[in-house]
Amino acid sequence: MTFPYIEFDLSDVRTYPLPSRQSKVRREDFARAWDPASGLAGLLDSLPNMLGAADFRAVVAAIRAARAADRGVVWGFGAHVLKVGLGPVLIDLMARGYVSAIALNGAGIIHDVEIALAGHTSEDVDAALGPGQFGMAEETGRDVNAVIAAGVGRGLGLGQAVVEWLGRVAPPHADVSVLCAAARLHVPVTVHVAIGTDIIHMHPTASGEAIGAGSLRDFRYFTSHVSRLAGGVYLNVGSAVLLPEVFLKAVALVRNRGISLDEMTTVNMDFLKMYRAETNVVRRPVAGTGKGYSLIGHHELMLPLLAAALAD
Repeated sequence: MTFPYIEFDLSDVRTYPLPSRQSKVRREDFARAWDPASGLAGLLDSLPNMLGAADFRAVVAAIRAARAADRGVVWGFGAHVLKVGLGPVLIDLMARGYVSAIALNGAGIIHDVEIALAGHTSEDVDAALGPGQFGMAEETGRDVNAVIAAGVGRGLGLGQAVVEWLGRVAPPHADVSVLCAAARLHVPVTVHVAIGTDIIHMHPTASGEAIGAGSLRDFRYFTSHVSRLAGGVYLNVGSAVLLPEVFLKAVALVRNRGISLDEMTTVNMDFLKMYRAETNVVRRPVAGTGKGYSLIGHHELMLPLLAAALAD
């Protein structure tokens, strides 16, 4: 059966008064022009009370509340956060008491060690790959692998071994090294490695036994840190896959032991919304028990802004 051309009858369509409707956008939530005399606090107050700006305020409030109640603020960082020069910002947050523990991927320690030793990092992969020079900086492969093997052999975690070493040798650029600051401020660092993903794995001195054992030990340290986050905050900054997976497994272990994570706040910060971070950090771990937020933007802009809001 085919339908004929008949205009729909609108004569009985019902309407209602606009003032009676519940609306999601109201003028009292609008942004205001910023008065420079009001400083950073005034700038944040001038933002609209909706969407990303409201989430940003909520994250700031959650971190402040966790610190005030000694509930813990654990940060998971991808290496890009260090590569874009945010070490000094993280060090200031550590000194202010806004960092209870740090989790890194394997590349994180590599870049921070190079910064500490040489004051620079991040080679030109396109230029180095063709002639076979990519990842072959002698000191990076030799020293980091040796430190991991020796430290893990003494019963340390992978991150613990590197932090202890840097604290002992006092490298020339320690003032901008997050790991050197961790040694000075006694902030625990765990490192979570996927074998074959980091340049130090390409060197003949790499020990799979030490790297694997140290990273597994760090996972158990990290799980212990997560177990203390009821009422606290976990932030995943710049890790799209590895650390979200590690965090989810840690949450599963904590709950398996019957330990409450009620009122935990989780935050994912990245320049894109990625499946695993959104699922394994923002949604699943806090479903029905806490709150999760996504703050989307470039690390080199968003992290300094968050740090400034906390310090103000």
